[in-house]
Amino acid sequence: MEGSGSLASADVAAQISAIAALNEPIRRALYAYVVERPGAVGRDEAAEAVGITRELAAFHLDKLLEEGLLDVEYRRLSGRSGPGAGRPAKLYHPSRRQVQVMLPERRYELVALLMAQALEEKGDPSESLEGAARRFGESLGADARRGLGRRPSQSRLLDTACTVLRDHGFEPIRRDAEIRLRNCPFDAVAKEHVALVCGMNLALARGLVAGLGAGSVDVRLDPEPGACCVALAASGKTPARSG
Repeated sequence: MEGSGSLASADVAAQISAIAALNEPIRRALYAYVVERPGAVGRDEAAEAVGITRELAAFHLDKLLEEGLLDVEYRRLSGRSGPGAGRPAKLYHPSRRQVQVMLPERRYELVALLMAQALEEKGDPSESLEGAARRFGESLGADARRGLGRRPSQSRLLDTACTVLRDHGFEPIRRDAEIRLRNCPFDAVAKEHVALVCGMNLALARGLVAGLGAGSVDVRLDPEPGACCVALAASGKTPARSG
């Protein structure tokens, strides 16, 4: 059984949706104007700057708000308060959301976080990195395990492992009792530091399996061209090679 790939990730889908929203020229122009302004922007100001009606500006600004690219605040532009001061205006300013899509998916923030944790520890840097990766994997597995009931089947544990790995950019494929990872989300780092990243991926996957309580699943290094170096399989199974 094959997983649906990292594009099934809700986060990736949301990132793509946000970027797609900027493909509309008016919306893109409004976003650029709001980003360049030192303060929050009202609908009238935005409409005048882009050369459209207030109603059209409001429509597109609210679309950008829905996608999380803008935030709003409400303030009376006159500075007055009390009766007769009028209703507060809806003002738009850039959100703090960062939008970025890489296909295949990359997770360089994660590798930076794990490496930073390793640097804070004493001892061998590669061992510290593997320890940080294993702890991270264990936390992912423990979180996922809570929703599986008291005695989940091996098949359900493998499905859950696939889901977690997919959400973190590894693009898993499940074939019966075996899981292959089609993508390394740390590809650029791996090209220069193969052993370091493969050891980190192995530790992360082993931590995930431990956190899930999936003692019947083996995790091993099994490199394939164009794929991640890690494979998972039910005990006694040898990960199948695709080529």
